[in-house]
Amino acid sequence: MVKQSPLHTVHKELGATFTEFAGFEMPLQFSSIKEEHLAVRTSVGLFDVSHMSNVWITGPDAEKLLTVTTLEDAHRIGDNKSQYTAILREDGTIIDDTIFMHLGEKYMIIPNAGMDEIVTDWLNKQAKQHALNASAHNVSDEYVILAVQGPRSQDTLQKLTDIDLKTVGFFGCTDITVADAACIISHTGYTGELGFELQIPLNENVEHVFRKILEAGKEFSIIPIGLGARDTLRLEKCFLLAGNEFEGGRTPLEALLSWAINWDHDFIGKDALLEQKQTGIYRRLTCLECIGKGIPRHGCEVRKDDSKVGVVSSGSLSPCLNKGIALAYVDKEYREVDTILDISIRGKTVQAKVIKPPFVKKDWAKHR
Repeated sequence: MVKQSPLHTVHKELGATFTEFAGFEMPLQFSSIKEEHLAVRTSVGLFDVSHMSNVWITGPDAEKLLTVTTLEDAHRIGDNKSQYTAILREDGTIIDDTIFMHLGEKYMIIPNAGMDEIVTDWLNKQAKQHALNASAHNVSDEYVILAVQGPRSQDTLQKLTDIDLKTVGFFGCTDITVADAACIISHTGYTGELGFELQIPLNENVEHVFRKILEAGKEFSIIPIGLGARDTLRLEKCFLLAGNEFEGGRTPLEALLSWAINWDHDFIGKDALLEQKQTGIYRRLTCLECIGKGIPRHGCEVRKDDSKVGVVSSGSLSPCLNKGIALAYVDKEYREVDTILDISIRGKTVQAKVIKPPFVKKDWAKHR
């Protein structure tokens, strides 16, 4: 049965067009993907991302459990700090990428949509296997997750809380009251812009919070944002979508997540990664910007001189650049910046150039 956000009625009222994603019926767009996308790049937008998951990790060995099951040594992440990381299988392939928040003596981890039970079961299995006094509790049905993203996101939220949001540093997290609702705030996001995410318990008035944020952002022309713009926003910044970039079993080295690996601790999958790193022979994620007209999509072949050298994992039309862009797994010898490759799009060959990420730079809006 398809799940709906607790804010589904509000979304209908606001004119949302819905889509099914990872077992959820969520807003695809409210006005248009381009309008919503540019609103976030230039001002502020409000997302309901309640299709994402919430899992508490508790117990005296909670820190050790995170350390053994993720790329990060959780001991390094202080209280009221959060961290992007990934959970691996023994063969080094990614189960899920995630953010965890250190909140006192416990941690909250945010698995991707539809991954809540898989991640919870995996963590509890590893706790038992490594004799750790820690456990994972899936509380995804107890929270609504809102994201306020864009250059005016802080100005918008500041109207609704007594805490000085400037004290919540990048990837900081803390308990907070927003629009009279007790929740958890993190200075994170999936758009590449200034932004915050709120984990709001369902026993708070989540509809009230949603409406108050829209009201607070009126002077900045805030609008609600659907999953369509969320996808194009993240793609322009080369952020990964688990169902696309990890399809078929990808490792952090292949997915260009080597920067997230803390090699100075033991974790599940480390030996496999060390072996792969030593060989150096594997396809890696590559940024391709179309030269010709065409919109690459997931699964399109990447070719060079009539030979297949890669496959597109994510592709779309960039609303900021007004051209096709793609993330693709490409053979090592064809990944050099400025290399010209071909993408097969609906029987047509479209030339694309390898570029250095991201597609859209941080100062894009200033120079628009």
